[in-house]
Amino acid sequence: MTKVIKVKTGNKFEEHGSYSRLVAVDDMIYVSNTAGRNPRTKEFSEDLAEQTNQVLDNISTALASVDAVLEDVVSARVYVQFPENIDVIMEAYGKRMRGINPVLTMTCPPLGSAQYKVEIDVTAIRGVSKADVEERLITL
Repeated sequence: MTKVIKVKTGNKFEEHGSYSRLVAVDDMIYVSNTAGRNPRTKEFSEDLAEQTNQVLDNISTALASVDAVLEDVVSARVYVQFPENIDVIMEAYGKRMRGINPVLTMTCPPLGSAQYKVEIDVTAIRGVSKADVEERLITL
């Protein structure tokens, strides 16, 4: 039988929008679009790299709630509020995700608030971090 775990953080938007921070269906894990708010201070850093790292910390915490890690991520979507911030955000994201190398979509749609400089959602598969990985280089 399929096992489903729905994780909530108590954030008012989860209740208002009727969604979960994370849904795990057996070993498949889907993490909602996540912002860079520090959960202790409830503040957003103005520093783009810090905000990007906070997003990834928040995602890591959500993944840990179902015994998964950032290294289990196989797909990521990065939403950047302002196109002029792409390079700084991409550099910060790249430092954290180097070696994990999930597929990536990056786009610049309007986000829910000007405070949100970056939001990220991911798909992970529990245990991928322990898998044998073969990388192939192709020419497109």
